[in-house]
Parts: sequence; structure tokens; C-alpha cells
Amino acid sequence: MPLDRRMLDELGIENVEELFSDIPGEVRIDDIPLPKGRSEMEVVRQVQAMLSDNLTADQAPCFLGGGYYHHFIPSAVNTIISRSEFITSYTPYQAEISQGMLQSLFEYQSYIAELTAMDAVNSSNYDWSTALGEAATMCHRIQPKRTFLVPEAMSWDKRSVLKNYVSGAKLNVVEYSYDPFTGELDLDSIREKMTEDVCGIYAEVPNLFGIIDSQAPKLKQEFPDLPLVVGVNPLSLALVKPPGEYGADIVIGEGQPLGLPMNVGGPSLGIFACRMEHVRKMPGRLIGMTKDQDGRRAFCMTLQTREQHIRRSKATSNICTNEALLAVAVSAYLGMTGSKGLRSVARINMKKASELMERVDEIEGFDAPVFSGAHFNEFVVKTPVRPEKLNKLLLRNGIIGGLPLQRHVPRLTDHMLLTATEMTSDDDMDRLIAALEEVAQ
Repeated sequence: MPLDRRMLDELGIENVEELFSDIPGEVRIDDIPLPKGRSEMEVVRQVQAMLSDNLTADQAPCFLGGGYYHHFIPSAVNTIISRSEFITSYTPYQAEISQGMLQSLFEYQSYIAELTAMDAVNSSNYDWSTALGEAATMCHRIQPKRTFLVPEAMSWDKRSVLKNYVSGAKLNVVEYSYDPFTGELDLDSIREKMTEDVCGIYAEVPNLFGIIDSQAPKLKQEFPDLPLVVGVNPLSLALVKPPGEYGADIVIGEGQPLGLPMNVGGPSLGIFACRMEHVRKMPGRLIGMTKDQDGRRAFCMTLQTREQHIRRSKATSNICTNEALLAVAVSAYLGMTGSKGLRSVARINMKKASELMERVDEIEGFDAPVFSGAHFNEFVVKTPVRPEKLNKLLLRNGIIGGLPLQRHVPRLTDHMLLTATEMTSDDDMDRLIAALEEVAQ
């Protein structure tokens, strides 16, 4: 008897169609209209033709930022993470055969702890947005209340992911305003929003506008009993005061500036750090250093607070796969760059943004920077035409423009965020300025 007939008999059905009998007829289709199969050579040629329509940051001057940036990545970073020991590794449950991965993740945690001045760092979250969601629910575990305060000046994707994350815990996300002159957080607005039901406050340094917010360090002084969450661009921490030194309870951020490429929907790296007093409420997994039975240095998973590992009622999160490979990449990047190198890169970013700011402001019709606060590597410019239209005009000149801000902050209709990094050359700036002058005319 043919195998397929034996399988049907075992299932007690006459034909394969009966497997789909529960699907209503009106929603069923006869087949999927796929094109005729092609050879590998033809497929490669077609895909390359499709991709040729893209303009990447490696091919053109790029002034796009807002969370993802065009930075230089040493070739050794990809060489290291391409090793089979790293690229195929999953959760290192068996410490005795995973010492290389565990040590790399421990080093990642150590680097981030030093940058942020925090006690404990997990071995990564998915990205900044999910780290924010986890931070909000962690604040709720620390202070079992129902309101989480966030800045109005925050990217829409973080806001969206955050609201999805806290819906299960029935938390309310309440926004506070920014100072329209400095671009920094408005302490008076936070005081107005403050109630007995607040479980935590979130601030970003630098914020969405690229401002190094001088008001953020005052939050813990003003509200000492509330958990303070600070979101960071980790590269800026080579120059600015780390959140751990002004009372942050949780520090989150995006690890992409530290040796990871820009991508469209690809993997990212969520930084998550906290004070030791809160460590058992932190999501994700922590790698620790210990000794083996022979007294030699060894590494192992110290905390893993998933419902898969402990009682569900005691689990802090259902976060599963962390971005271990990307954490290894960050560890490799920081190891090669060193503290002096990282500080140098950060200084160049700041200097380039300042130069670009001055040159854009000289063009008639453009106002830069819109806010007076100190900037890191990006700034807001008011444009004489809609930013979306301006970006199309720039693309015709082979330039990737900035980030239109209205989607993120609805009242900023004719405002764009421009970014400069160590990859921004003088020629790149010249081309942008020439294109903007053409628009102004």
C-alpha cells in the first residue's frame, strides 16, 4: 500500500482535501498564482535589479538619524562575529561547552556597565523600543502603580511598542511636554502630570531633538522615590555624564551606534541596565563570572528570569532570544576602539554636527538649530518646504536627507532632524548645502 494511502487511513480520512474541511469554502482558493520557476542565475539577476533602485548610506551622503546612524565599522567586527562559534550559537545552556560565547557576553555587559555607570546589565534586548517596554513593566514591579510618564518628544515606534507592552499590565502612558525654546524636558509639565499613581518616569539623553538634556539629572532630586528610566545613545556616553551618576534606576538604549550597520527591519540591540537593588526584577538573562570545580575562572548564566526557567508567577518577562550575536559585535567594537578611540569618535560626531548646523543656518529660509540646548550629533532644522518634499528633492541629487518630525511630534510640521557622524565628509556637507541653497532659491 502506498505510504500516502496508509497515512490517510491512519487519519481516518479519504483524501487530503478533508484536512482542510474546516476552512469555509468562500475563503478557500484553488491555487497560489506563483510565476514559473527560474534558475538561480535568473533569480540573482532579478533580485540585483530590484535592489539597484535602493540608495544606501554607503553610496550617498547620509544625514538620516533619529536612532539609527551611519557609523564606521572596523572590518574585524564582522570577521569576529562570522566565526562559527558565535554565528550559530543559541542560548548557552551548557556552560561547559559555551565558555567563548559566555565570556563575550560577560564582556559586553561589563562594557555597558562602565559606559552607563550602572551595576548590572543584561545580555541584551531586541532593540530600544522593547527595552523601553520592559523598563516600564519593571517600574510597575518596583512601584505597583499604573501610570508611566514619557516625553512628548519621543519617536512614534517607541511609543507604539511601549503601549503594546504595557496593555497587559493595564498601565497608562502619559506624556509630558518639552521646553519650546531649549528642547529639553519641561519640569513644570512633569509636576503637573505627577500623581500618586505614577510608577516611573522616562527621559532621553540625548533626546529626539539631539539635545543633551540638562534637566534630566534633576529628576531624581525632584522625585527621589520614583524609579527613573533614562534612554541613551551609548556613543554620547563617551563625553557626557552617565545616567548612573545622577540617580537613574534603569538605563536603556540602542546599541546600533557601537559597531552595528543600519538596516531596514533587520536585527538591532536593546541595551538594558539597572541598579543592583532591582536586579531580580530585571528581564532577560545575566552572565556571571565564577570558578569551576578546579578553581579556574569560568562563566555561566547567573540569572534567567523567564517563565521557561522559573515559576510563571515569579517571571519578570517572557522575552526569549536576546540579540547575542549583536552583543558580541558591540563587545568586539568597543574592545578595538577603546575608551580613547570612543571618545574621539564622539567628539568628531559633535564637531561635525556643529559645523553642519552653522552652515545650514546661513541659508535663507532655513532655521537651525530650532532649539537652544546643547546638541550631540543631530539637530532640528525648520525648513521652508515640507520635509517630505525636501527629501525627495535631495534624493534627486543623490543625497539621503533627514528625518521629518511631524510623525513623531505632530506639532512640528515643517521640521526635520539632520544628523552628522564621523562618516560625514566635508564634500558630503558641501553637496547638502548646495542642494538646500537650490531649494531656497
